[in-house]
Parts: sequence; C-alpha cells; structure tokens
Amino acid sequence: MEARLHPSTQEVWQWLSEVPDPEIPVISLTDLGIIRDVEWNDDTLVVTVTPTYSGCPATTIINLDIEAALAERGVEKVTLKRQLSPAWTTDWISAEGRRKLKEYGIAPPIDGTAVDGVLMKRIDRLAGASNLVIECPRCGSTKTEKISQFGSTPCKASYRCTECLEPFDYFKCI
Repeated sequence: MEARLHPSTQEVWQWLSEVPDPEIPVISLTDLGIIRDVEWNDDTLVVTVTPTYSGCPATTIINLDIEAALAERGVEKVTLKRQLSPAWTTDWISAEGRRKLKEYGIAPPIDGTAVDGVLMKRIDRLAGASNLVIECPRCGSTKTEKISQFGSTPCKASYRCTECLEPFDYFKCI
C-alpha cells in the first residue's frame, strides 16, 4: 500500500489565508496574524493560534472555521494549539490586512503603537493614545474625533470624521 503524502505547510498556509475572520470577514486569519505556525507531527497537522486577546468571543468560531477549512481539503487529523505568549499584537496584522481593513471602512492600527511587552513603554504609549491622529478610512482626513473607546467589537473604538461626518471604527492597538 502506498503511503499517502500530506499537503505541504505552504499549501496549508494558503488554505488558511482564505479563512475569514468571523467578526471582520474582509480580513483573513493569516492577515490578522493569529495563525502563528503550521507543522506536521507525523500524520497530524498542528496549527498554532494566538487569539487577539484571551477572552475573544470569536475564538471558538475561529477554531471551528480552521478545522472545517482543513477538513474540506482532506486533512483528517488536526490539532489546534493555543499559544498565549507572546500575546497577539496589532503589529502582526499584515500590510495586506491593513489595506483590506481601510478599504472596508475600518481605520487600521497605527504602526508602532502596539504593546511591546515593556511596561514603561506601554504606559507612555497609552498616555499618548489620546493624541493619536486617526485617518478617516473613507475620505483620508486626519480631522477625526473619538466617540467611544468601544466600537462594534471589543477590539475597535468608534470615531467620527469631522470633514465627511461619517462614523467609522478604528482597530485599537493591542
């Protein structure tokens, strides 16, 4: 009997790049940066996932979507490994993911403002967070104002553009 070869990890990464985030379907799980690793352990595919935060309500759906996408392609044995350290950061969102967020009407996180694990730098970042200039994803104006620290999901804040007067979400830096 001929041994069945499993798909390459590169092919699996491609498949996972087609799995949308359940809360923001325009962005994939790989664009979001929560898929940390893909490797074969004998005949079991191990997918390492770091949730955006430990209490993310979409985690169960994300895991089910990963398993379903892989099962559709014939992967029979999958282990999902949850990795909480290092914690996910918005710095892990790909350039393509940031572009997709903006096109969808969500202001992407500002580069370099995410948590870096150093307490004093994080305190400085949080202190300056109220001074962040958030660009409107619709018209490009930087004349925006925060409406609420909480948006349509816990990872977003509500903003409004004072130029085009449109409300929008800002993907908060974590």
